[in-house]
Amino acid sequence: MAIAAAVIFRQQDILDWWALRDYTAPAAVQTLASDTTMNDYSRKIFFVNKPQIQDKAAFYISCEEGETSIVLGCYKPRDGIYVLDVEDARLDGIEQVTAAHEMLHAAYERLSKSQKQVIGKQINDFYATLANEQIKAKVNLYVTNNADITNELHSILGTEVANLSPELETYYQKYFNNRSKIVAFADQYQAVFSDRKNKLAAYDAQLIEIESQVKANNADLDSQQNIITAASKRLDKLLQQNKRDEYNEGVIAYNQQIIPFKELIAETKALIAQYKTILDARNQVAVEAQELNKALDSRIDTTVNTP
Repeated sequence: MAIAAAVIFRQQDILDWWALRDYTAPAAVQTLASDTTMNDYSRKIFFVNKPQIQDKAAFYISCEEGETSIVLGCYKPRDGIYVLDVEDARLDGIEQVTAAHEMLHAAYERLSKSQKQVIGKQINDFYATLANEQIKAKVNLYVTNNADITNELHSILGTEVANLSPELETYYQKYFNNRSKIVAFADQYQAVFSDRKNKLAAYDAQLIEIESQVKANNADLDSQQNIITAASKRLDKLLQQNKRDEYNEGVIAYNQQIIPFKELIAETKALIAQYKTILDARNQVAVEAQELNKALDSRIDTTVNTP
C-alpha cells in the first residue's frame, strides 16, 4: 500500500521521466529555454512537450485549426508545444516570449484544482488593477474567442508584464530564474511595432497639417489672382485710353501686388514638395509595418495568388 501510494503521489514525475527517457532537446529548443531563464522544473515541463519550432506551412497544420487571428504558438495537451519560426530579425525575442507563454499553459494544466483557485484569484485581482491597454486589447480578443481567460492571463502576465504583485512574482519564480529577461524580449519586439505605429501617426499629422495649409494657400492665391487679373485689365484699359501717368502709377501698384503672390506660390510649391517627401517616408514605414505583420501571420492564404 505504501508503494502504491508513493506511485500515485509521484505519478507525474514518473510520466515525465518516461516521456524524457530517450529525449534530447534540439539546440534551438534548449536556447529558448536558456534565453527565458527556465529553471529545472519548467525545463522539464517544456521538454516533456517536445517543443517544435516550425515554418509557416508546418505550423499552420499544427496550430491553426480554423483560427482567424494571428497565432504565434500553441500548446496541445498530449501532443506538444509548437512555436512559429519568425525569421525577420527585427522581431528577435518573439520566439522566446512565445515559448515561455506556451510552457506556462502546460504548467497551468498541471496545477491542482485548489492551486488554480488560489493563483486564479491572484491573477484576476491583479488584472483588475492593470492599466495596460495593449494587454487589455489582447485579452479582449481571447474573450471574443471564448477562451479560458485566467489560463491566458497566467501566460500573458508571466511573460509580458514587468511589475506584478509580490504574490505573483513569488509564484513565477517557480518557473523562471529571471522573469524580467522574458519581459525585456516582449518589450523589445513590441517596441518595433509601436515605433512604426507612432511614426505613422506623426507622419499622418504632418500630412494633414500641410494639406490644410496648401488648401488655405490655394484659396488665398485664387483671391489674389482675381485681384491681380482685375488690376491687369485696368492697366490694359488705361493703356488703351493713353492715360500714361495713371497707367505708370498702376504698374507700380501692380508690381507690388505680384511680389506676395509669387512668394505665396513658392511657399505652396515648397509645401507640396515637403508633402511628397513626408508621404514617401510614411509609405516606407507602412511597408515595414506590413512586412512585420506578414512575418507573424501564420495563416495560409487559400485564395488564388495574384501578382
